[in-house]
Amino acid sequence: MTAGHRRLRVLVVAPERHALRQPHAGGLEAVVWDRVRRLRRRGHDVTLCAADGSDFLGDRPELRLPSPQWMRAQDASDSTNPPGHRRAMTAAFDRVLESLLAPGRSVDVVDNHSLHGDPIRWSSTAGIPVVTTLHTPPLPEIVEAAGDVGDAPHRFVAVSQHTARAWSAAGVDAFVFPNGVDTARWRLGDGGGISGGRTREDWVWFGRIVPEKAPHLAIHAARLAGARIVLAGRIGDPTYFVREIAPLLGDDAHYAGPLHQPALSRLVGSSAVALVTPVWSEPFGLVLAEALATGTPVAAFDAGGVGEVLDGMPGAAVVAPGDVRALSNAATMLATQARGIGQRAAIRRAAVARYSLDRRDRDVERVLAHTAMGSPATVERAVVG
Repeated sequence: MTAGHRRLRVLVVAPERHALRQPHAGGLEAVVWDRVRRLRRRGHDVTLCAADGSDFLGDRPELRLPSPQWMRAQDASDSTNPPGHRRAMTAAFDRVLESLLAPGRSVDVVDNHSLHGDPIRWSSTAGIPVVTTLHTPPLPEIVEAAGDVGDAPHRFVAVSQHTARAWSAAGVDAFVFPNGVDTARWRLGDGGGISGGRTREDWVWFGRIVPEKAPHLAIHAARLAGARIVLAGRIGDPTYFVREIAPLLGDDAHYAGPLHQPALSRLVGSSAVALVTPVWSEPFGLVLAEALATGTPVAAFDAGGVGEVLDGMPGAAVVAPGDVRALSNAATMLATQARGIGQRAAIRRAAVARYSLDRRDRDVERVLAHTAMGSPATVERAVVG
């Protein structure tokens, strides 16, 4: 236990769409998975409320959330729910709250990452301290729930200044608490080294394969530069993959599938450059920090919070969203500049200094502890960006 901080009883509420386990379904799931693991490592009593099949779940069935059940695999989506899912979630959260109010089941604070409004209202209806992290652009259900909080023991935190501004415009104020990565797991890579007597300089794109992440544009950018690119990640939109990605695959564009974190770190670290291609308002973009932690430079579309995350970082360049040629040129330049382990080590050092979870752990404890004590003003002073 860290000196100066008491042991907290924390209920972490995860988004229910995917189980928290590797290979991670996306950056949100990776963040929450790390949160549970590291809070427990630091001595806190952490209970997880998440989809069935998640790591860290105990033997309390009332804390297992229903994932969306699709009638047809091709209908699966990361952005919509099947009929009846909202009712199922309401019933599930009613069970969770009933459990929290049962004798001997109390918690000091709820660390809420759900995309539903119900856990937010626990602070006003039951007086349970709640910290809600805003991982997405404004969602109507969350905005509505925020309006019910009043003076209850609740704090909103946002993963970037961009995200905080977007939520503020919707009437929800939050202070900024950037995401971090476990830099002991995302390790320095050599960028490919020597293979077959020549330098291998594959490019990489990794993340959720969905239209708003636009990996097809990364393939086009690599092809313009004559580079081979490897894609890795879960297919979140099967129709998009079949229509836009599959026809582009070949000798110079390979899909590696969803990878467990160690294998993904090796892939990214052995790549000359990582491309990040959001065509939506990206709240943070965890892949940015993950790639830089391996020493791999990043060329990205300047969408949402991307420019903020990469601001001032060595080995990073942003271009106008959708400008594939500019992205290709920037990636080529970065790959050339970052040749050699010395240059890559400098990129990693900067990423560790800004985004390492070793620093974020202490801030997480402060946010949760002060919210548990009902001291929101103290929370804002305690957190450093």
